[in-house]
Parts: sequence; structure tokens; C-alpha cells
Amino acid sequence: MISVSIIEDDPSVRKILASWVSDARGFRCAGVHANAARALAQLPSEKPDVVLVDINLPDQSGIECVWQLKPLLPRTQFLMLTMYEDAEHIFKALEAGATGYLLKRNSRDEVLVAVRQVHEGGSPMPSFIARKVVSFFQRVRQPSREDVQSLAPRENEILQLLVRGYSYKEIADLLGISIPTVNTHIHRTYEKLHVHSRGEAVARYSRMTEPPAPSSASDAGVARQ
Repeated sequence: MISVSIIEDDPSVRKILASWVSDARGFRCAGVHANAARALAQLPSEKPDVVLVDINLPDQSGIECVWQLKPLLPRTQFLMLTMYEDAEHIFKALEAGATGYLLKRNSRDEVLVAVRQVHEGGSPMPSFIARKVVSFFQRVRQPSREDVQSLAPRENEILQLLVRGYSYKEIADLLGISIPTVNTHIHRTYEKLHVHSRGEAVARYSRMTEPPAPSSASDAGVARQ
């Protein structure tokens, strides 16, 4: 059984999605939530396999909600289900930790297939949205040393801990701050470094901060000593 939770503020849409999941063989509705606050309070105990998330929630955006939930539920897959088709919303949702992106005009069968795909390790999204994502990433410029120097002291500190392999929870405990605060700092760091994942941030930060390689003349001098 694939357990699915739903975060959707529209009562009618929420009811339809819940019925789709509950009535489908091989699926179980773990919970429904009308806003981000309820989702943040209850989802960690539900521990669903997949979460369907609306972006336009009344208290905070679904994207911010995913940012806060992903560290608490690292094995859960988040699938955005929204009206937004623009590249900015798509990119921010994926950056926050979503692994799929669907539009609300998708049919019942398309939604259920996408839930199964994301549960099995895929990243379902319509082809025209995938093309937007590819085009967006192709336009993103590479970070420079100036980008690293623009990091605030706390952002730099957290990034160094990421480089050393600390988890979000370990960083929060070590620095005496909350996991959502760590998430916020990391989100700002990604924006400044123009990256989209922890691995990419660590790799680029390491390249930007490593000392320059010695020149051939210096090498020759060392060899003679």
C-alpha cells in the first residue's frame, strides 16, 4: 500500500483527491490537511510515502511547507499539484525538495500514476514543464568566488558543516537553532551560489574555497629541493 497525505486548502478539491486515493487499489489516504500549519503538526506522525501539495495555501506557500517538512520526513516524496505553470514556481518547488510537479487539470488516473511513479523513484511532470526546467537550468550562471564571499557568517558556517557531512538536525543541535532556521539559511545559500541541491552546493563551495594550484615554476623549485 502506498500511503498518501494531502495538503490542499480548497475543500472540494481536497475531498476529490482524498476519494481518488482512498478508492484506488494499492493506495491509502494517510491524512488530509487544509493548511501548512496543520500539515507541519501532523505529517511527521503520519509518515506518508507521498504527499500531494498545493502551492497556494492560505497561511504559507506549499513550497515553504515542503522546505520545512523535507528534513523531518527525508524518505517521503513530495508531489506538487497546482495551477502554476511558470518556471519560477516549478524551480522553487523542486529546489525545496519536491520530486514531481503536476497541474490540477490532470485526471484521476494521471495523478495516481504520478504518485506511483514518484514512490518508485521517478520524477513525474508533463513534458512541457520538463522542457521549462531544462531551459531554466541551462540559463543559470555558474557561481564565482564573489558569490561565496557574499555569504553571511551563519550561512558560511552552516555550509562548512554540510561540507563536513553533518545532517540538518546535527547542524541545528550544534548551533542551537531550529531545523526550519537551518532550512532558511540553506535556502538563501543555494540562491547566492546559484545551485539547487546539497551535493551541488558542497561541490561548488569546495571548488571556490580551495587554494589555487601551484604554478609550474613553483613545482620545479620544490622538485629541486
